[in-house]
Amino acid sequence: MVTLFQALLSGLALGGIYALVALGFSITDTTTRTLNFGEGEFLVAGAFVAVACLLLMAGKGHTGVLAAADVTPARYALALLASLAVLCVLGLLLYYSAVRPFFGSGGMSWVMSTIGFGIILQNIALAIWGPGAMAMPSPLGDEVLRIGGAGTRPQEILVLVVTVAVMLALDHALRRTRIGKAVRAVCANHSAAALMGINVNAVVVLAFVLSSGLAALAGVLIAPITTASVFMGLTIALKAFSAAIVGGLSNPRGCIAGGFLLGCTEALVGLWRAEMREITVFVLIIVVLAIRPQGLFGRAAFEKV
Repeated sequence: MVTLFQALLSGLALGGIYALVALGFSITDTTTRTLNFGEGEFLVAGAFVAVACLLLMAGKGHTGVLAAADVTPARYALALLASLAVLCVLGLLLYYSAVRPFFGSGGMSWVMSTIGFGIILQNIALAIWGPGAMAMPSPLGDEVLRIGGAGTRPQEILVLVVTVAVMLALDHALRRTRIGKAVRAVCANHSAAALMGINVNAVVVLAFVLSSGLAALAGVLIAPITTASVFMGLTIALKAFSAAIVGGLSNPRGCIAGGFLLGCTEALVGLWRAEMREITVFVLIIVVLAIRPQGLFGRAAFEKV
C-alpha cells in the first residue's frame, strides 16, 4: 500500500504537468479552433529561459552548471516570472506569424506553421544551450518527505500545489469574471460575441498568451524533476494532447481530469512493468475514443443543417 501511495503521489505530480499543457491546448482550440502543435517546444523554451536566468543571477553566464546554493526560492520565483514574460511574447509572435495569416483560408495550414514555429524554437535552443541536458536543482531541496509512509520529493509537492492553485484560479476567472465570460462568449460564437461589443481579436490573443504561459509554467516546474533537455518537450506535449482528448478537448475541466488520469495510470502501470506504461496510456486513449469520441467530459458537437 505504501508503494501504491507513493506511485499515486508521483502520478499526480506528473499528471499536473500534463494537465497544464492540456489546458493550453483547450484554450486555443475553443477560442480559435486551432492548436499550437509546437507546445512541447514552448515548454522547453520556458525551462531553458528559467535555467539561463538562474545561471545569470549566480554570475555564471547563460550556460554552466547550477549548484543547489544557486537556486533559492526567491531566485526560482524570479526565473519563473522571466520565463512567463518571454513565453507570453513568444505566444504573441506565434499567433501573429503562424496562426492569424491563415484565418479564413480554409484547410489546416496552421498545423504546419505551428509545427514549424516549434522547430525554429528547438533549433534556437540547440544553438544556445546545445543538445545536452541541464540540471536545475529544486529550490526546496532534495530531501525526501514522508507522507503516510510514502516518500516524495518537495518539488513534486510544489508541482501539485501550484498546478491545482493555477487551475482553480483559471476556472474561477473563466466562470466568474467579465474577461472570463468574454472568453466563453467567443468560444460559443465569434460573430455573436463581436455584435455584443466584445473585442474578439483581443480575446484570441489572450488565449495564445495564456497557452504559452501555461507551457512555460509546466517547463519550469518539471525541470528540477527531469532536468531541462531540448528534446523533452515532444513526449510531454504528446501525452498532454492525449490527456486533452481523453478528458474532452472542449472542456477545460475535462482536460485537467484527463491529465491527472494519464499521470496516475502511467505511474501505477510502471509499478507492474515499466515498459508497459506507454502502451497502456495509448490503449486507454483508443478505448476512450472508441466509446466516447468527444472525450470523457466533452460534449458531442451538433450541427444544424
